[in-house]
Amino acid sequence: MKPHNPPSARECFIDNASIFRHLSHDELAKIPIDQEPDFYKRGTIIYSEGSRIYGFYCILRGIIKIYKTGFDGKEQIIRFAKKGDIMGFRSTINREPACTTTQVLEDAYICFVHADVVLEFIRQNGNFALELLQIACKELGEANDYITDIAQKTVRERLAEAIIHLRKEFDLDKDYYLQITLTREELANIVGTATESVIRLLSEFKQDGLIELTGRKIKVLDEKTLHKIANMNG
Repeated sequence: MKPHNPPSARECFIDNASIFRHLSHDELAKIPIDQEPDFYKRGTIIYSEGSRIYGFYCILRGIIKIYKTGFDGKEQIIRFAKKGDIMGFRSTINREPACTTTQVLEDAYICFVHADVVLEFIRQNGNFALELLQIACKELGEANDYITDIAQKTVRERLAEAIIHLRKEFDLDKDYYLQITLTREELANIVGTATESVIRLLSEFKQDGLIELTGRKIKVLDEKTLHKIANMNG
């Protein structure tokens, strides 16, 4: 059922942390700033690998899982999108089919901006184009780091690193649980391993007093040691 308190599209397009803050008043008039955003229930596929994308998706509320599917049908989670993030920009700019699939992990409200409008902003608004380039570079850097991790780190190290990244990206609630709930299979799809391996390692982390598990929820008890296990810089 659709919630009774949908967010305003203005939260996406006028937010001080949004890429759309670079737009002028006249440019803002070209996007659906006063329209009610689209609602997507958990489990909904927004777009799939190989499909055509005709613009940007801007997240106002909820969490979106972004993944690729291997030859064996197994998901490889690339990243998560949350409030303020945009999706589909690479395919929009290149006018190529989507290279990932996006699925709603937590009920979401999303705004859509058509490709022709986005491309006009890129051509005419330098600050908008620059931030978009910075976002693309950040994602490329994260992809390079992941490739290195897969090649050089153990599954134990990668799982510890995944928990640290989730903690940084989604923070903790008042009870120190990660503010995102994932199945064991989804955690395995982040780390790039078998679900059984993740179940075993989570149990080990729990026994070592590093985390606490309540169903799908993870409470971080010893972030410092997790950081050491992950062999992360900084």
